[in-house]
Amino acid sequence: MPLDWAATQTNLGTALLALGRRENGTDRLEQAVAAYRAALEEYARDRVPLDWALIQNNLGGALAALGERESGTARLEEAVAAYRAALEEWTHDRVPLEWATTQNNLGVVLKTLGERKRGTAHLEEAVVVLRANRAGALDVGGGQI
Repeated sequence: MPLDWAATQTNLGTALLALGRRENGTDRLEQAVAAYRAALEEYARDRVPLDWALIQNNLGGALAALGERESGTARLEEAVAAYRAALEEWTHDRVPLEWATTQNNLGVVLKTLGERKRGTAHLEEAVVVLRANRAGALDVGGGQI
């Protein structure tokens, strides 16, 4: 029952991520990343695209948490890639709330990445992503955020 195993890996990743956010080290966050990547072995995009996107979003969160604790930018860049992957399936038209959440996550990581790198490209992209999120949220909710 591979999908049940993958669901367990996803739940494990979520628990490890929660623990890792409460602790100072990175060990639990690394374990969360590994659990999410293991889940993606069974949650194939062509088989269960919305579940695949969920795991990509969760993976992005674990990578972003790691990236916040590290001085480099590699984990943050991996988080950006995971969030962008999730947005390939979690589109505004298909699942607007999930799209909005992931857009926000992407914007925040781009901002953090932009604060660490020279130039303004990532910061400018963060503004574009977050503005698109605001416009999309207004389309869904019909009012202000």
